[in-house]
Order: sequence, then C-alpha cells, then structure tokens
Amino acid sequence: MKTKKRSIVSVALLAAIMLTVSCKDADKKATPSAKENVEKQEDIGKSGTMGSEQNASSEIILEDYFNLKNALVQDDNNKAQKLGGALAKSLGNLNRSAYTESQQVTLTDIIEDAIEHSEHISESDIAHQREHFKILSKDITDMIAITGSENTLYEQFCPMYDGGTAWLSKNEAVLNPYYGSSMLKCGKVQREIN
Repeated sequence: MKTKKRSIVSVALLAAIMLTVSCKDADKKATPSAKENVEKQEDIGKSGTMGSEQNASSEIILEDYFNLKNALVQDDNNKAQKLGGALAKSLGNLNRSAYTESQQVTLTDIIEDAIEHSEHISESDIAHQREHFKILSKDITDMIAITGSENTLYEQFCPMYDGGTAWLSKNEAVLNPYYGSSMLKCGKVQREIN
C-alpha cells in the first residue's frame, strides 16, 4: 500500500512538472525573443515597408524648403526663384501611399497649396517671395505633422512681419527669412518639433 501511494504521488508530481515545463515552453514560443524582434525590424527596414521611401521624399521636401529659406535669409532673389521651382518639383513627388486614406486626402490638399506657393516664389521678386513663403511655411508645418521628420526642427516666430509669422529651421539660431539682412535676428524659437 505504501508503494502504491508513493507511485501515485510520483506520477502526480511528474505530471505537474511536465505541465509546468510545457506551459513555460508554450510561453516562450508565443513571445518572440529580442533577437527575433531585431531581425524582423531589419527585414522591414530592408524591404522599405515601414515608410522609408515616404520619409525620404518628405526629407527631400524639407531640405528644399530649408535651402529656399536660406536664400531668403541672404536676400538672394534669383537663388530663391530657382529653389522655389525645385521645391515645387519635390512636393509633386511626395509618396503618400503609406498613409491612411484620410491622411492622403489632407496631404494632397497641403501639397497642392504648397506647390502653388512654390511656383509663385519661382516667378516673383523678393517681397512677393516672402509673402508666399509665409503660407508655404504653414503648409510644410502641416505636412510634417503627418509625415514626421528624421531630425529635430525648430518653429521660429517673428512678431513684426505681417502681424506675426512663423517658419521652420534646422537650427535653434534665428535667421529671419522675412527681413533678411535688414533684421536678420528678429524672432524667437516658438517650439521644438521632434
């Protein structure tokens, strides 16, 4: 009888151990390891399905925008005209396919408006370029609210130009595109965009 009790206890104990071990193994299979997660992210990065192409096209737009801003800072009308045309082209090439339907509609509206202002800049004198740059800056700010940016950006604000207006910069140092050399440092950093 004693032997029978030990056998039953042994079998029960063995069953409990097997159940515990098998449950732990099931948990391990259900939860991917850190290494598997990294490998999956690398695969996604290689295939570009996480929006790398979209980020690249929005980053090109930002670079063209900053080049245009710098031409206005330098009071360089001819350079601003050329860069306005370049920006219009890069805006037209924005890949919107990875965004939601609602975001695509919003981006299309923003891009159409931004192209119009970029084209005006490519055909205008410096005073008119700056008027269009004001609205263009709002369009680009609205665009990055959807697309994001790989870099930290600074929204800067000049209270004196046209009742107050903002623009984007890659740097914290204020260089005013609306007044150029006449009031180069007029303005402040309004917010940091990450």
